[in-house]
Amino acid sequence: MSSVRSDPVRRIHPPPIDHFDRLPDSLLLLIFNNIGDVKALGRCSVVSRRFHSLVPQVENVVVRVDCVISEDDCSPSSSSNKSRAAGPFSNLFRLVFGGIVKPLQALGQFLGQKRSILNETLNSHSSSTLSVGPGGGDDGEMDQGGVTHHSPTQVLRNFNEIRFLQIELPGGELGIDDGVLLRWRADFGSTLDNCVILGAASVINNVHVQVSEIDNIGIGDDNGSIPESFYTNGGLKLRVVWTISSLIAASARHYLLQPIIAEHKTLDRLVLTDADGQGVLRMNRDQLEELRVKPLSASSASKRTQVPALNMRLWYAPHLELPNGVVLKGATLVAIRPSEQSALKNEVSDASWLSTAFEEPYGTAAKMLIKRRTYCLEMNSF
Repeated sequence: MSSVRSDPVRRIHPPPIDHFDRLPDSLLLLIFNNIGDVKALGRCSVVSRRFHSLVPQVENVVVRVDCVISEDDCSPSSSSNKSRAAGPFSNLFRLVFGGIVKPLQALGQFLGQKRSILNETLNSHSSSTLSVGPGGGDDGEMDQGGVTHHSPTQVLRNFNEIRFLQIELPGGELGIDDGVLLRWRADFGSTLDNCVILGAASVINNVHVQVSEIDNIGIGDDNGSIPESFYTNGGLKLRVVWTISSLIAASARHYLLQPIIAEHKTLDRLVLTDADGQGVLRMNRDQLEELRVKPLSASSASKRTQVPALNMRLWYAPHLELPNGVVLKGATLVAIRPSEQSALKNEVSDASWLSTAFEEPYGTAAKMLIKRRTYCLEMNSF
């Protein structure tokens, strides 16, 4: 009569325990939401079937675009050698977006409306990059050097519950000279709600500034008014160029976000910025819903949202020394609102949203400038 014995090997070497299986889904989703980065989430999704099923439920997603491939790089001759690199879901998130020669055209392709099915994407053996150019198949793919390109709209379609989305472009659209400061922040609904622009002809470190140099930048004659030279030496013209260029860049970004906003109805907040910190477009939940409900006033030819008639308030300082020692030469702050809204907004609210528009030290610069004399301007719709 045989007796049943326990396996001594099992008693000495018990089967390993996967401690991740002991973590609840809610905790894993909390971790994934803190990761945010779309490429890192792509890598997480191939770790296990469980991770693969949880990643599409992430609510906070950050897409950092690395480089833009120009239309020349996407020509038929350059795409003749077609190969499929291994790497399913994780490679989908290898966004390569660089060298913007035609920035607004690049943005258009970047946020293209090409469609892709999740399972096809996950099971494909193509590497995902981004491409700028007129080519591309009906499925939103283009082949470049053996790499298949997918639009971010396709990539984001793999997420079902996005509430906060941040997209970071590789650089600002506006080409400015070295040493020139230009920052803008714009809020949009179905059209422009407000825009703030901070600029300076040059930024210098006051630690090494000599007394004679300070005299040359006009601190002695600064009484809060714009000097006559501002109008005669091209200073005003330069500020107008900054303003129009920033508004065009902001309206182009807004126009090109439409397909993403329409598709992701769970979005509560969206931010489109760039690695240079030049411009930030923001939309909150009410503004996102307004764009979905109210028809967009846009020009299909210019590929941007139409800018309404505007009222602008301008502050200027020939020399502005910040508490951290940085000196802004020709510092200018422009606050912009649609004309139809301006009558409803008072000066207190202006000071409130202007002082929080920029990160330090430029937030302090804005607070200092709005204490100076205010100049009012108007601009027609364009």
